[in-house]
This record gives sequence, C-alpha cells and structure tokens, in this order.
Amino acid sequence: MGERYVVGLRDAGEARTAVLGGKGAQLAALSRIEGTRVPDGFCVTTDAYLRAVARAPSLGGLLDLLAETEPDDREAVRALSARIRGVVEGIAVPGDIAAAVTEALAGLGAGTACAVRSSATAEDLPTASFAGQQDTYLNVVGAAEVLRHIGRCWASLFTERAVAYRAHHGIDHRAVLMAVVVQRMAEPRASGVLFTADPVTGNRRTAVVEAVHGLGEALVSGLVDPDVLTVRGGGVVARSVAVKERAVRAVQGGAVRAAAVEAELRERPALTDAEAVRLVDLGRRIEARLGCPQDIEWCLADDGFLIVQSRPITTLFPVPVPVPGSGPGPGPGAADGGNRVYVSVGHAQMMTDPMKALGLSLWQLTAMVPMHAAGGRLFVDVTARLAAPAGRAALLDVMGRGDPLVRDALETVLDREGFVPQAPDAAPGGAHAQEAAKTEAAEPDAADTEAPDPAVVAELVGRGEASLAALEREIAGVSGPALFDFLLGAFAEHRRLLGDPLAHRALMAGMDATWWLNDRLHAWLGEKNAADTLMLSAPGNVTAEMGLALLDVADAVRPHPEVVAYLERAGDDGFLDGLAGLPGGAGVRAAFDAYLGRYGMRCAGEIDITRPRWRERPAALVPALLDNVRNFGPGEAARRFEDGRRRARQKEEDVLARLRALPEGEEKAARTRRMIDRVRAFTGYREYPKYAIVSRSFVYRRALLAEARRLVGAGVVRDAEDVFHLTFEEFRDAVRTRRVDGALIARRAAEFRAWQALTPPRVLTSEGDALHGAYRRDDVPAGALPGVPVSAGTVEGRARVVADPARAELAAGDILVTAFTDPSWSPLFVGVAGLVTEVGGRMTHGAVIAREYGLPAVVGVAGATRLIRDGQRVRVHGTDGYVEVLS
Repeated sequence: MGERYVVGLRDAGEARTAVLGGKGAQLAALSRIEGTRVPDGFCVTTDAYLRAVARAPSLGGLLDLLAETEPDDREAVRALSARIRGVVEGIAVPGDIAAAVTEALAGLGAGTACAVRSSATAEDLPTASFAGQQDTYLNVVGAAEVLRHIGRCWASLFTERAVAYRAHHGIDHRAVLMAVVVQRMAEPRASGVLFTADPVTGNRRTAVVEAVHGLGEALVSGLVDPDVLTVRGGGVVARSVAVKERAVRAVQGGAVRAAAVEAELRERPALTDAEAVRLVDLGRRIEARLGCPQDIEWCLADDGFLIVQSRPITTLFPVPVPVPGSGPGPGPGAADGGNRVYVSVGHAQMMTDPMKALGLSLWQLTAMVPMHAAGGRLFVDVTARLAAPAGRAALLDVMGRGDPLVRDALETVLDREGFVPQAPDAAPGGAHAQEAAKTEAAEPDAADTEAPDPAVVAELVGRGEASLAALEREIAGVSGPALFDFLLGAFAEHRRLLGDPLAHRALMAGMDATWWLNDRLHAWLGEKNAADTLMLSAPGNVTAEMGLALLDVADAVRPHPEVVAYLERAGDDGFLDGLAGLPGGAGVRAAFDAYLGRYGMRCAGEIDITRPRWRERPAALVPALLDNVRNFGPGEAARRFEDGRRRARQKEEDVLARLRALPEGEEKAARTRRMIDRVRAFTGYREYPKYAIVSRSFVYRRALLAEARRLVGAGVVRDAEDVFHLTFEEFRDAVRTRRVDGALIARRAAEFRAWQALTPPRVLTSEGDALHGAYRRDDVPAGALPGVPVSAGTVEGRARVVADPARAELAAGDILVTAFTDPSWSPLFVGVAGLVTEVGGRMTHGAVIAREYGLPAVVGVAGATRLIRDGQRVRVHGTDGYVEVLS
C-alpha cells in the first residue's frame, strides 16, 4: 500500500505527471539521463494528496465558490484562497502515508536534512511552467517536520498567486492535484539557473548562466544580483560579475538563513568559465532528452553539478520548421543546413492572434507562397530575397513603406555578420541580374506610366462574384471524403484569384499613386501625407461601405424604442427571431438580414476560418449598432460620405492651385491631377480581394462544419469545433476512417491556450531570435509614443482600450486604442475620432479605412494597450506619427 503513496525518484520509471506532479516527473526523468546527477529522494504521490483532502468535506463547497469567483476580484480570491489553505493545512497526514514517508526518510539516513518541494500536476509543463506558484521548504530535519511541511505543500496549491495563474491559463482548480518531492539537501558552494536558450532574445544557440554563492534561494528571493555568463559555441562570450555580499546557507538543526560572504569571495565569480561551459554542455544533454529549451536549477558541490529542477522555458516564441531547400547558404539552424529569416504574416494581415490547426493549414493550402507555422502564427521565409543584393533592396523598400519596424528588424538581422550569406546575382540574363538591372536603372515616374483602365475594377469585381457563385453552386450536396477532394480543387481557384496579374496591376496602381502623391506633394509643397485627404470617400471601398451600412441599419432601429430596448437586452445570437413581435421589428429584421447577406461572412480575426462569423453570431454587431443609434442622427452614412467627397474636392483644388504657382507649375499640376484621378479610381479596390477571399472562406467553413457535425453524430468527436484542432489532411482522414486521435486534439487545444500568451515577433530567425523592430527617430517629443503616421490630422480625446469589438462601448469623440484592427472593426470606426494600434503599416486595412473616414491614426505603436490606460486623455498626431498621453 505504501508504494501507492511514496515512490523513489530512481524507481519511478516512466511514471506520469498525474502521479508525481510536474516537478516530480521531471526529476524522475532527469535521474535517467546519463551523466546527470539528481539529489536522492522520493515523491509523495497525488494519491496521497487525494486521500488526505478526502478527510475535509468542506473543501468541495469552497472550491465551488472559488470556481464561481471572477479572477479579477482579487479580494474575494485572496479570502477564499486563505480559507482553503487553512482547511488543507489542518488535515493530518493519514497514518499509513506517514509511516511510508518515515520509512523512505530512513532510507536517506537518520537525521538527513531534506528539501520538501511542491509538485503540482499543472507544473513544469511545456505550455505553462507555474514557476514559483507553489512552495518549497529547505533544510527540513526530522520525520515530524517533513510531514508538517508536506501538509504545507499541499496547502500551497491554493496560494493566491497559484489560483490566479491557473485562472489566467484557463485551468480548472479541481483538475490540479499536488504531489510532494522530498530530497536530500545539497550543501553547494554555488547555485543558480541555466537557460539553455537566451530568455530575452530567444536565440536557441546561446545559453545564459546565472550564479550565486551558496544556495539558490539568494537568487530566487532577489537577495543578491547574480553573475551572468553568456555561453555560445563552446565558450563564454560575455560575462557580468556581481558583487555578492550575502549568501543563503543551511543552519545546523534546520532552516536556512542569509549570511555575509567572506570578503575575498564577494567579487570573485561564483563559477569559472570552464565550469560554466561544462554546465551548459550538461544542459544541452538535458535539453536534447527532454525535447525543448530548459530553465534548469543547479548547484555545484565539491563533487560536481547537481540538477535540482528543470522546466521548459514557456516564454520563448517557437521556431518555424523550415521546408528543405527553401533558402540559400550553409550554416546551422535549418533543414538543409542554412540559416533562415522569417517575416510575420499576421502583422501584414492585422491579426496577430494565434490560429488553430485547421485555420493554419487552410492558409498554407491557399497561399501563393510557402508559409511556415510557429506559435499558431504564419511566417514567410525571406532568406533568399535577403541574400541577393537586388532582392534585398527591393524587399527592404517594400517592408519599410508598409511597416518600418519590420524593416528595422530585418536590418538588425543583416547586421549580424555572416548570418545571411550573400548570394551573388545570377549570370547575365538570370533572374537576379534582371532584378538588379531594374533596381539600378532610373525608375520611370509613376505619373508618366500607363495605369490599367479604371473599368477593370468593375470587371475584377464581377469575376470574383461569378467565381463565388460557382463555388456555392458546385459545393452544394458534396460531403464525405469527396468534399475534401472538391475543396482542393477550389483552393486552386482561390490561388488563381489571388495571383491574377490584372488584379495585381489594379492594386499597385492605387498604391503607387498614393506613394507618388505623398512623396511629390511633400517635396513640392512641404505637405505631409496629402493623399490621406485626397482619397476621402473614394468609390468602391467595400470595407468602408460596410461601416457606413451599419449606420443605415441604425436608421431602421432608431424610430422604434421597443426595438432599441430589446436590443439592449439581447444576450444571445437568436435575438433576430424575437424582432418579429415588436412594433417596427419586421423592418429592422429585414435591414439586419440585408446587412448580414452582404457582410455576414466577416468577423474579428477573419483570416482564421475557425472564427465564428457575424452571420453565425450576429450579437457581435449589436454594441456597435446601438452606439450608432445613440451617437448619430438619421442619414449619417450619406452625410459622411458626401462630406468626405467635399473635403477631397477642396483639397484637390487647393493642391492644384498651389502647384500652379510654382515653377513649371502647370506641368506639376497636370501630373498631380492624373495621379489624383488614379488614386480615387483604384484605391477602393484595395479592400476587395480580401472581401472576396473571406467570402469564399465562409463557404469552405460552412461545408466543413457540416462534415464536423456528421462526425459528432457518428460519435467520432464530442464537439464539432474539435475538428478545428486538426489540419485539413487530419480532418480528411477522420472523415474517411471515422477515427480521430482525441489526445492529439487535447494537446493542440492546450498548445493553443499557451500560444495566446505569446507576443509574435515581426521577424523571426531559425536560431529563435524574436525581433520586434525599433523606431530610430529624433522628431518625437519626450514621453510620446512613436508609431507610423497613416491618416493625417491631430485629435484629442478619451482613450478607449478595446480588446474585442463585440464588447466595445464608444462615445463620439473617443480614441480607439487596440492591438490590431482587421476589416471587421470598420463599423466601430464611424463612431470614433481617432485610432491607435500596436500593429500595422500604411497600407494595412485599418490604415486604409482610417483614411477613408478621415480619422487621424497612428499604427505600430509598441505596447499601446499597456502604456495607455482606458479613460486617459490622449492626443493622436496622425500626420507626424506619435501619440501623447495627456492625463
């Protein structure tokens, strides 16, 4: 019976975390790695914990109360946690368990000092480390004291910090159990932490060692600053030796205390360079065995290194798995031996949240270039472009125009000598040589080049609508394995639409005209971002029309107070059915249905096919609709559009008049007039391709969800959305075989939750460097937050920091502050006075719509949602690209 409750670490075999807890399972695994020494000890299992807490019937009710408490109610969480700890600490260790612990202690030697360490089942996991959330007690002597501290470890499962950490990671308090590790105390001359990857930069080739004299508690508690040694390529490449005046040491008879370090040791390194390198070599073996970079706690005694804990470093952004042959050059870190540089897709798409497996794989199947997944995000390998001089210059130019932070991050990588091997341009006539020739030749002025006929915009829209209609017609009735074969064919059409050369020319005509106007009018007239006003109310912008159309729906709602009151109470997505019984409800329903018919395929994060669409969750639109009802009068959509056209005409007349007064003014005015006509003809089309693709994706989604519901009916999966954690091919296999790996789905769901806590970098290397870029500007006032100016003007107002557009409550004059905005946020733009985002560039969707509506906007403001508090007054400088926090 005792073996059920107490297990020796060296006898644990392949025991699971469910039995030993995370720390215990890791220590058992470490003890099996050749050359790794772990202090002798044993584990009091989770069965012992369950047996003990079963003696406290009041615990169940307290856990129910804790589950019902809002995580943000810190006072309630604090009080409940304290009550639960009191109950658990009051439980006596059952007699047979106490006997088994006493026997195991005897095996370590009479009077042996021990470390008693918590080991929760949700601890030291690949997706959540739980570091420091439960308790550890050092230098505990005697069976009675060890048993008392085992009870304290059980109770530490409910410290306030552990409860908050579980709530943050979506982990059920009842689902977590506690084991306790008891080990022989070491008496080290030095201790510390080894990170087998750089925890700051993410580089997997660099290790960082932190070291102090005595026990590691001095480092953990912050009593002293550690020595820091950076190790790479078998040597110490950087070191910082701290003055270590105190150390924590064991006290005879039990407990530990801080003591003064001998004067001659205070400035002496706790480890020599040779010892640090030897430690890193050991860490690399542990990392290889455990399968990921590790945060390792170690101590150095006279007879060598002891490992007292190892956990995954959960804050590192994962590295993409490269496609063999996808880049040039020899070197470590890639499938074919070459370094890689990746650029984030999400930053360009204004959606940096993680995507689930099905969403990632559909993007990979429909994209025009290979896309690599990491941390639930997609990246494009740009190594080959950076290696060739011509490609590098063109790429940096394009990236710099879109998002200066991406360019800065890429230049940081290029500054690392030898990381991206320089590939010579191809022989004369080759692709690189042709591109170089184009780059070196004087580029023709865009105003002198021929643009497509503006009529092609209507032609392209017609093509897209015809393709969508054909897809809807042909997919009807297709199911089972045949559906997946059909979709592979549909994806080919999807790629054809994306790669249509005429569509590309139309897009570039509008973008080139925008850049030409901004560059020339700044040079000739000293005016920044003049195109922003010249593009107001340009025709054919489907995303801008979407925001204005919700104003028209508000016009249908406003005259009917009963409908307004009903919508204010609407709590679920079935609310549309309840409109029929209200005065005016039928007309409101018709207006809402018409809106959803045109825009219902959209949603926040719409590039991820697993996100629910407005047509499926229409309640997401109600807050913005009610804001429109409250904040505006009838006919606001038409008034706004006409006001934008008037301002654009006035700006055009002003610009042309001022140009004519310059030397060669008539020619400059004529060229500018051509570019104004061009930008107004083509800029609206900028938003259509994504609208068309999202429309197609909604058709895919409905068909795949129907197949998922059939799997639910067959008992293959429990919930239709379980298939979102499968790739397209895995989903196909599940439909074909009527079998699915439930453990795979559970693991992917846990990974997805962990990925939500990661901030994706703009640029990522194959060595793991996560680069976010920096602004190198001297034109921003002290204390202001720099960003990219994307829509001209200056506005001051109340900041509303919004994470979810479905929960936004905005008033006229507010400044919308958020991480990113994709087209689904456009209905909110009509009700605010300015925009600030953490992600974006001049041609991303939020920027385009901000200009369309005339909203001063600054994007790419690092940390905006953290540095600006909801309700503060801010001033947005949309022309100069910075934000001032006023209060």
